[in-house]
Amino acid sequence: MTASRDTARPGRPTRSPANSPVGPAGARPNRLVDPVPLASQGIHQNGRRGRGALTNESGRFEPKTRVLLDDGWGVNDAPAPLKTQVTDETPRTIITRNSSPDISFDRSINPYRGCEHGCVYCFARPGHAYYGLSPGLDFEAKLFAKPNAAALLEKELSRKGYEVAPIAMGTNTDPYQPIEQRYRITRSILEVLSAYNHPVTIVTKSARVTRDLDILSDMAKRNLVKVALSVTTLDAKLARAMEPRASTPSRRLEAMKLLSESGVPVGVMVAPIIPALNDSEIEKILTGAAYAGAKSAGFVLLRLPLEIKDLFREWLEENEPDRAAHVMSLIRSMRGGKDYDAKWGQRMKGTGPYAWQIGRRFEIATKRLGLDRGRWKVDCTQFRVPGSGRQLELL
Repeated sequence: MTASRDTARPGRPTRSPANSPVGPAGARPNRLVDPVPLASQGIHQNGRRGRGALTNESGRFEPKTRVLLDDGWGVNDAPAPLKTQVTDETPRTIITRNSSPDISFDRSINPYRGCEHGCVYCFARPGHAYYGLSPGLDFEAKLFAKPNAAALLEKELSRKGYEVAPIAMGTNTDPYQPIEQRYRITRSILEVLSAYNHPVTIVTKSARVTRDLDILSDMAKRNLVKVALSVTTLDAKLARAMEPRASTPSRRLEAMKLLSESGVPVGVMVAPIIPALNDSEIEKILTGAAYAGAKSAGFVLLRLPLEIKDLFREWLEENEPDRAAHVMSLIRSMRGGKDYDAKWGQRMKGTGPYAWQIGRRFEIATKRLGLDRGRWKVDCTQFRVPGSGRQLELL
């Protein structure tokens, strides 16, 4: 039998509910119920089957954290399998802006918060803490959907002074995660973008993207879309452990081939590259993608901001115990001796000899396979303002 004990988070002053960043429990929106974490240590395997994270520690803004303790009775209280919960939310805007010098777009759309794919290394996990939820298992089991996204998008595109530029999808959580099969929010967004000739770029780990091949191929004829499939490994066993509910590597390559044959410009993202775990596959992944029809490639080094560093270490110790220390040592060698360095210009590629070697190998392989011939540019000149019936005049 196990017992739960509330404790102040080690190394941090206890916050009262009144001064918590998420506010007093009684003042929070009804849709955001006060979370009761499944546990913060040692979630039983049956309770997290098909999930990436091992634990569900409270978010960093919470005044207390829960810890599972063995009370000595020796009774096995194994929880039932964790079920996915989806909450509808109604945001006021749908296009998110950014000014980061590390990325090539300034706006994006995320139809969902949280991601059922459960990738243990996902850099979007810390965002769940702003909802009073855990970046661990809560991130992949307590999801938020935006059913009004298409209506909001049409409204925002019609605003006076809107300047067209490619909208990126899949930059935070995957637009084709499993719940898209039921909600179809991503498809409704694509329908709006297609109707007004607005360019879009998509990154996904899911073969479900081929469901929208009718829209994507039609937009491709007008040079309005490009799609990138993220492939972390070709090892199905490793992929299942790291990305439990994402499409298998073979299915991603098949989706890439189908999109390419249908005229949709396709690229591959080798992301994230994890030293001593999947970096030996860089050339194999790029070769497979090239044969599947990819015309461009990119990579991102593993990023471990905030809670992700602990979640990833836990995953390593359970799934790759013999390599765990070596992997973390190499990561630190590329991050200035730390688990993560968020400096602009360095956070995506890292620094040091090992990072340079990864970059050089990637450069040589993409050149050999013809994946370095420039990125496909979508056309921004065809955009039609909703309700105007005329072309947008671009300065």
